[in-house]
Amino acid sequence: MIKRAFAFVVVALLLVIFFKMLMLWQPHTDLSGVAREYVAKEPNQLGAVNVVTAIVVTYRGLDTLGEVSVLFLAATGVALLLRRREKKEKGMKRRPASEFLNTGTNLLIPFIVMFGAYIFLNGHLSPGGGFQGGAVVASGILLSLLVFPRFSLNHALMNWLESLAGASYVVVGILGLVLAAGFLDNRFLPLGQYGALLSAGAIPIIYTFIGLKVGTELSGILENLKEE
Repeated sequence: MIKRAFAFVVVALLLVIFFKMLMLWQPHTDLSGVAREYVAKEPNQLGAVNVVTAIVVTYRGLDTLGEVSVLFLAATGVALLLRRREKKEKGMKRRPASEFLNTGTNLLIPFIVMFGAYIFLNGHLSPGGGFQGGAVVASGILLSLLVFPRFSLNHALMNWLESLAGASYVVVGILGLVLAAGFLDNRFLPLGQYGALLSAGAIPIIYTFIGLKVGTELSGILENLKEE
């Protein structure tokens, strides 16, 4: 009884706090100082239509490098933990997917992969980017693993592609450090015409490498989690 009364009091206090916050909330009619600087100077400095992309890829590029590294460590940890498990034969067999699922999957997979590539290739122009595009590509791999029991990835190819994408990402960052103003500075390539696909310097290249790396790492995790 005391626990229920205490929980009720806590919930009531939270409701009062949130109600006051809601009543006192005022929409922002103007940008803050830092945001105003980004919006005003970013088009001329970096040439990306998507300001969020410019901030994530260039202004805080080292932070993005850390995020990619964390994902790599997570994928490696999952692979190591699952490989230590003893493989046991199970008597149950997965029922083959229906013809409807097989046909639908075969039709959807190319469009899913193409859409994922579109997201990270256009990350400097519209909402999206390497992480989102890579996750979409990995969702296509997940669909194949669910529908086709015998589907498996070429681990040698996936490891090679993931390593190449990661190394290329670092190389692009070093080129920005040497040829421009800092690590992952996109201005070592021409900014091009504002709003065009081939614009914003090296940002489309950076997002392509991020998308490939994230897609291969997430696909590797899904492959390792697949039931033997």
